[in-house]
Formats: sequence, structure tokens, C-alpha cells
Amino acid sequence: MSDQSDFMSTLRASGAMREGHFLLSSGRHSEQYIEKFDLLRRPELASAACAFIAEQFQEQGIDVVAGPTTGGVILAFEIARQLGAQAAFAERSGETRSGREFRRGTTFAPGSRVLVVDDILTTGGSVRETLEALRQHPVDVVGVAVLVDRSGGGVEIDAPLTSLARLDIATWEAANCPLCGRGVSLVKPGTTPT
Repeated sequence: MSDQSDFMSTLRASGAMREGHFLLSSGRHSEQYIEKFDLLRRPELASAACAFIAEQFQEQGIDVVAGPTTGGVILAFEIARQLGAQAAFAERSGETRSGREFRRGTTFAPGSRVLVVDDILTTGGSVRETLEALRQHPVDVVGVAVLVDRSGGGVEIDAPLTSLARLDIATWEAANCPLCGRGVSLVKPGTTPT
């Protein structure tokens, strides 16, 4: 996989690119959705995508690859494996608290060089929460890498951002969604069989 068109072909071949009316985890609606798990269920394809990210950071001296649960866990693990680094996972802080934290005995050596990875960037919420959780540790965040930046480059992250693909996919608040206005059935990915 050498460029965005190769990666987009991989997404289509895996069935991950979907059309319809979707409720995103951000609460916004969209007519296109990338079902990352269709890609992540295919180890050979997921590993190839991770290799492209790992190649870009091969010379950066990465000590730890961190990702938010859930999709970021698979990516963090595989990219860390390919870089010979450790993996860390930023979990939700709890039922009543917002944000993320590193648990289950995860520690960081002072000065560790950390790469943050995630699957799909829409609003940047999961990445920002992971970066905030890392601020509690004596680490140096080298960058953020995502499979797809579906904001079209519109999300600002407090670290250099790399993506395998950058798409400008329209999203709407529910009150302004033209698909809702036309009565198109809304699907919450992950809850309805396709």
C-alpha cells in the first residue's frame, strides 16, 4: 500500500466504505460511513494499513504506540509490533466521568516517545482525550496517525497529524440533517446487522 488511492481501494475491497444514513459516534449524521471493523477483521489488510503508518514513523524512535479503545487498540498493538515498541490503550474514565485514562498497570518511562493512533477522525474527540490522558505522564508525543481523516483536514489536533486518507464527508447535526428531512431510515453502525 503506497498511497491514498491504494488505501481507498483496500477500504472498498473490505466493504468498509458504506452509503446510507448513519448516526456517528459524535452524534452527527452522515450519508457515508467507514465501517472500520470490516477492515480490522481482515488481519492481512489491517496489517498492511498499519505497515504504511509504521513506515512513516520508523526513524522517529517511537517507544510507545497509544490508541483509544476500541478501534485504536488493534492499530496501536499492530503498529507497536511493527515498530518494536510497546502498546498502550486509553480507556474511558468511567460511567460518570468524561475523558480517558491509561489503566491496567500501564506506565510510561520518563521521556518516552509516543505515537498516538486511531481509526477514523471525525471530530477529534477520542484523539484529544488520549492526548489529554498522556499529559498526565512524562512523555513526548511525536505525532498522531489515523487511518482516515474524514474531516477533510478540518480538525485541529495539538500534535502533527498523519492520515492514510483524507476525505471531506459531509456531516450534520440531527436537527439540520437533509436525510432525516427526506425520511431516510437512520442506522447506528454497530447495532444493526447489514
